[in-house]
Amino acid sequence: MQRVPVFVHATDPITLLGMNSHLAGRPEIRVVAEAERASAAVTVVVADTMSEETFATLRDLRRGTSRLVLVASDLDDAQLSRAVECGVVGVVRRGEVPTGRLIRVLLAAARGEGSVPGDLLGRLLEQMGRLQREVLQPRGLTLRGLTTREVDVLRLVAEGLETREIASKLSYSERTVKNVLHELTTRLQLRNRAHAVAYALRHDLI
Repeated sequence: MQRVPVFVHATDPITLLGMNSHLAGRPEIRVVAEAERASAAVTVVVADTMSEETFATLRDLRRGTSRLVLVASDLDDAQLSRAVECGVVGVVRRGEVPTGRLIRVLLAAARGEGSVPGDLLGRLLEQMGRLQREVLQPRGLTLRGLTTREVDVLRLVAEGLETREIASKLSYSERTVKNVLHELTTRLQLRNRAHAVAYALRHDLI
């Protein structure tokens, strides 16, 4: 079995020692020290409170290639949303650590999967839906960062259609299609429509 390298960050030394000891006893996990932090597949951040310092730490740790898992006593809706924005892919409550949930979340994160407790996920999805309805839709935007028009055009580009064919299918002028692609590639700093399609596919935007 290949062990997942995990780095643990905690400001309290006793909490850090306890978490490292807990994980070191698991055959699936290999705890790495600060000097090896860059090699970690997953970084665990243990937080007693979700302070501004905690969010700054999450943003700082996100700069590496490691995926972030947050262990916290409690999170309100705004804190959960901010944690996700900071790159957190997994959330575990402190009380759930002894149940084995943390290990499952760490292994899922190492596979590139996210994991949030059901009640928190429901609240997060409700927030996202509200954001979509009240903020983005009136502006013609989506949660993916593209307008619905951009998504429609890119999907047809990905299918191999030319500008004239896209315009015909969407009942746009050819100039409109060209403008949509130009605005998109300029905003995202992409080279051309092929690059735009590759970017969108890679980031699951279409």
